[in-house]
Amino acid sequence: MADDRGSSSAGILLAFLSGAALGTVAALLLTPQTGRESREQLRGYARRAEGNLRDLAGSAGETFEEVVGEGKEFVDSKKAILREAFDAGREAMRRERDRLHEEGRG
Repeated sequence: MADDRGSSSAGILLAFLSGAALGTVAALLLTPQTGRESREQLRGYARRAEGNLRDLAGSAGETFEEVVGEGKEFVDSKKAILREAFDAGREAMRRERDRLHEEGRG
């Protein structure tokens, strides 16, 4: 659920950034500028893209931590249920053993 939204958002953001990068390269190739101006523009775009990728990596890390936390909670809850079932089974077995033991005496 939450991980589906996170991976979907990451995919959309990655597609957007890829499209923006391709559009930028096309614009630079088609716009008459000096080589120096083009390089400066590319550096600026590269810095912004780096920042965006760092943000994306940070949000992906947060999403991963959330999913791991939810997984741990799920496992812990199932362990508690299994422990209760095991204890109930052990108690039922003890009662049955006691009952059979009492029938053998009586």
